[in-house]
Amino acid sequence: MEMRELSVVAGSFVGFQLLFSVASPRLSLAVTSGYKRLPPTKITEWNSRLVSTVHALIVGLFCLYILWFDDVVNANPVWGDPNLVKLNVAITCGYLLYDLALLACNWSTMGDSFFVCHHLAALYAYGYVLTRGVLPYFANFRLISELSTPFVNQRWFYEALKYPRSHWLVVLNGIAMAVVFFVVRIAVMPSYWASVFATFGTPEFERLGLGAQVAWITSCIALDVLNTIWMYKIARGCYKVLTGRGGLKVKDAADGSLATDKKHTNNHTD
Repeated sequence: MEMRELSVVAGSFVGFQLLFSVASPRLSLAVTSGYKRLPPTKITEWNSRLVSTVHALIVGLFCLYILWFDDVVNANPVWGDPNLVKLNVAITCGYLLYDLALLACNWSTMGDSFFVCHHLAALYAYGYVLTRGVLPYFANFRLISELSTPFVNQRWFYEALKYPRSHWLVVLNGIAMAVVFFVVRIAVMPSYWASVFATFGTPEFERLGLGAQVAWITSCIALDVLNTIWMYKIARGCYKVLTGRGGLKVKDAADGSLATDKKHTNNHTD
């Protein structure tokens, strides 16, 4: 890993920590008076989710820029110049390390071994991109799913502030969440897997080696199975809201599904 990527990882870690401990409390108090009425555990999760939203917007929008304008990566998805993708992945690695530190410091109220395993696995996978520069197109494509995270977090913010589920803002956000989740996680599957299958048997694919090949394919299959399950639950909850049969009652999962109020969950799914 080059010094530039290491610097970005370290800067990302420090930046998100400052956002959590300094900027988020001040910004949240300025935006809503309900923030100061939250119990300490919810204040911690509130700040954590605000950081998650900022990270998702930075990484997600950067992903779209790379997808639309980085012709070198798009021309060679396995071994194309990973310069911009490595920067984006380094930002995400810094965020994952920050979130691991947050979990460790608040283990009694936020700790969850599943998310620790998820973060460590994600760091291992992104390590291939940062150290070997492999699969830049596919790493970037996966990070686009972060664009659904702000809507997931916004739903939690409304629930923390005790907005009724029938409130038009809650309903509108729920619909937007379902649509964006579908677009960035489900609708892109055919295109993504077509690109994956197109690499099979090519010299670029063989050059990866068995370890990278297995890690890449198995992780993608697992993520898409989870995304499909979460999409079904989100769509079912959205249908109940629109038909007046109840609210969204979907549990949050690794940085892309929904959350209960009683425990911290991460919104990073890649």
